[in-house]
Amino acid sequence: MFKTYIRLLGFAKPLSRYAVPYFFFAALHALFNTFNYAMIIPILNSMFSEGFSFTPVYEMPALSFNGEVLQLWLNYFYTTIFGTEWRITNVLVLLAVILIAMNLLSNLFRYLGGYTVENMRVTTVQRMRNAMFDCVIGKDVGYFGGQRKGDIISRITSDVMVVQFCITNTLQVAFREPFLIIGYLVLMLNISWQLALFSVLFLPMVGFIIGNIVKKLRRPASKSQQRMGDLVSVLDESLGGIKIVKTYTATEYIKDKFHALNKSLSDTLLWMARRQQLASPMSEFLGITAVAIILVFGGSLVMKGSLSAAGFIAFIAAFSQITRPVRAFIDQFANINQGVAAGERIFAIIDAENEIKDAPDAEEFKGFNDKIEFRNVHFSYDESREIIHGVSFEVRKGETVALVGPSGGGKSTLSELMERFYDTDSGDILFDGKSIRSFKQDSLRATMSLVSQETVLFNDTIRNNIALGRIDATDDEIVAACKVANAHNFISESPEGYNTNIGDRGAKLSGGQRQRLSIARAVLKNPEFLILDEATSALDTESEKLVQDALTNLLKGRTSIVIAHRLSTIMNADRIFVIDDGRIVEEGKHDELLAKGGVYAKLVELQSVK
Repeated sequence: MFKTYIRLLGFAKPLSRYAVPYFFFAALHALFNTFNYAMIIPILNSMFSEGFSFTPVYEMPALSFNGEVLQLWLNYFYTTIFGTEWRITNVLVLLAVILIAMNLLSNLFRYLGGYTVENMRVTTVQRMRNAMFDCVIGKDVGYFGGQRKGDIISRITSDVMVVQFCITNTLQVAFREPFLIIGYLVLMLNISWQLALFSVLFLPMVGFIIGNIVKKLRRPASKSQQRMGDLVSVLDESLGGIKIVKTYTATEYIKDKFHALNKSLSDTLLWMARRQQLASPMSEFLGITAVAIILVFGGSLVMKGSLSAAGFIAFIAAFSQITRPVRAFIDQFANINQGVAAGERIFAIIDAENEIKDAPDAEEFKGFNDKIEFRNVHFSYDESREIIHGVSFEVRKGETVALVGPSGGGKSTLSELMERFYDTDSGDILFDGKSIRSFKQDSLRATMSLVSQETVLFNDTIRNNIALGRIDATDDEIVAACKVANAHNFISESPEGYNTNIGDRGAKLSGGQRQRLSIARAVLKNPEFLILDEATSALDTESEKLVQDALTNLLKGRTSIVIAHRLSTIMNADRIFVIDDGRIVEEGKHDELLAKGGVYAKLVELQSVK
């Protein structure tokens, strides 16, 4: 727990930037706040003429912590302002002005301290979210296979909100509440050491009782954050698949699933709330009990003449106030407990190591001159079932190679291995004889473009979606790319042309339009190597023709791998590899494979391709 807490504080570095000014603001707030209650004694004494003796003081008294210094300072200010003539109304006016001034200063420094904490909170949250997002985006593709997107979103949003108070409460726990407690204790000691001794013995007992309540909150706090992640996951999946939910009339099932998770979260939060809310009433009850005892003990001291009535009232006022920072101190520890629980979920993401790493001596990939070679490649996603079984083939520079075969045969997996989203279990992928592992991942992918069946577009303008791979592209370059992709005409007819927002995942566009934007994005990047993964399989005939023409333009002069179910799209490929159950079962040109009468010929026959 402590290690997690220290790591969380690291997001507030340099901590001294906030801690040093907050230290002074908290100390001054405690000083003037305590002084407000010390003023009770001279106010009551002057009103009831008990123990208030006026003697002119012409020189500023020295600062000290004895019981007589306050009287000397009041006499000094009275003498300076009103002279030596004693009037009770003048005393009350002076006391009122001093009280207002002390209260103003107390709240001023309280505000400055609060502003410092807020500055720390906002900056910390910004850094934490940036760090988490950068970390998540930097994960390799395999990481997301075992994660729920909604849970990741929950950690970046709700968990960070919990952690922020864990961090900011550190300053309050370290400075504000202790300073207030010390200030009230000093005041009480100056009034009556006997009563103050009782208080010093009583307060740790309160802390022990409330501490036992608070320390049991950590595990439920972790559980509540996990439930929130599950809830966001269901929400994200339900909204993302709303058409399927409606089509299969699964609305009630989704509702029940969401309601069950929501109830589990609510039950956990209620249990935590009962524990948290018990702390404050319990401490208040114990505080009132202590005040009742003080009334008896302090009353006897007043009757004996060892304590003035004004001092006794001031002591009770100070004691009633000291329980407030004690309660706040304990409550903040409860928040820190919850923050640490959320922090552990945050660090679970940050600490997760990428399986795909650049070698220390990895070099920049600057393209290839001869060929790409798959050499006896074996691969499995989870080491339980092998997907690729000893695949070997070559793609020469400038060739268009097609991968065809039944669904689930491993075609898309081979393309993902080429982009190094995953590493092979054995065997290797070579570029001009050099292992793919010898190159930096980003430089490798910078030379590639992917156009897949599942077109990924963002809730942004058409221009920004196309320029994703080249944010510095000019308008002329973007228009030229769209013309190659047969997309310029429909874009020009859009309400705001290239500045038209296409909605969530391109919802305002048809399937063919989305695919042509994806092709335009690939054209603009001008890749050396191109991967087409079922790029036309989800399109109608008219859209397919437009997209196919665009792909033909895109493929010119480029090395490419085309994965397709629709065999009509790959008839002109330089070579065709038939993949079945993770193995190459046939290879050759279209006519050669037809003549063999094997798997490819059967696929052609099923699709009536002539």
